[in-house]
Amino acid sequence: MAARTRELDPLRSARDLYGKELRRHRALTGMSLDRLSEIVNYSKTHLHGVEIAERLPLPPLSSKVDAAFGTAGLFEGLWEIIRREQFPDRYRRYMDLEAQASLIQVYCAQIVLGLVQTEDYAHAVLRAGSPRDSTERIEEKLAARLERQEILTHPVPPHLWLILDEASLRRPVGGPATMRAQLQHVLAMAQRPHVVVQVLPFASGAHPAMGGSLTILTLPNGAESAYMEGSHSGHLEEDVEAVRGFRLSYDLIKASALPPDESAAVIKTAMEDYARCAPPI
Repeated sequence: MAARTRELDPLRSARDLYGKELRRHRALTGMSLDRLSEIVNYSKTHLHGVEIAERLPLPPLSSKVDAAFGTAGLFEGLWEIIRREQFPDRYRRYMDLEAQASLIQVYCAQIVLGLVQTEDYAHAVLRAGSPRDSTERIEEKLAARLERQEILTHPVPPHLWLILDEASLRRPVGGPATMRAQLQHVLAMAQRPHVVVQVLPFASGAHPAMGGSLTILTLPNGAESAYMEGSHSGHLEEDVEAVRGFRLSYDLIKASALPPDESAAVIKTAMEDYARCAPPI
């Protein structure tokens, strides 16, 4: 049976444009899907799904396709556009600012920050937040989230100041083993010279951001923006006076948080508690 085809409209989405370009370059080079599959080491089924815009061309496929066709970054560029399309409009401006920021300061109310999530923890968070999504859709969201973490591994990464509410340490997302690995990863991140991690303990009581998480982004030119996020909504603020108020809120939270060394001790205690919950190997 011949593979199912689908009419693609490049004006509809970047996925369609990617699929159309993939078909076009295969036709120009006379390359079959079977041959392309051998070259890029992806299944024929996966490549066909990309061609009909039903599957995402997740990294590192795009760079391999560019190498196969000699297209000098065309498909990697298209992937960047697709990647942005995976996030709702309200997040895209935030993502642009995050990518430019020299300092990222975050207070996390309920879960560990996405930029430092392990794959298993991120998968559990995404599955819990989108229980009706297909497995494939969850995997797409997971890949996009993990790719965002690359900003912390750039040659000159932004400074990250992360304040974790104690609730984010004590909520067993994904189970004890997943949480133990996640907290170990947070401790490892805290050892990097450009990362500071603090814990806001339950004992600190009320604070200005009890309604959700708060992020302050600082650009190299000193401009700041604030992003407030709840479980199903987010708001980016760029007005100078409004951001100044959120900056004060963040500074007050920071003042109530434990110092980095005491925070590390609290995280280690939580890890030990999860170790006791884990079944014997």
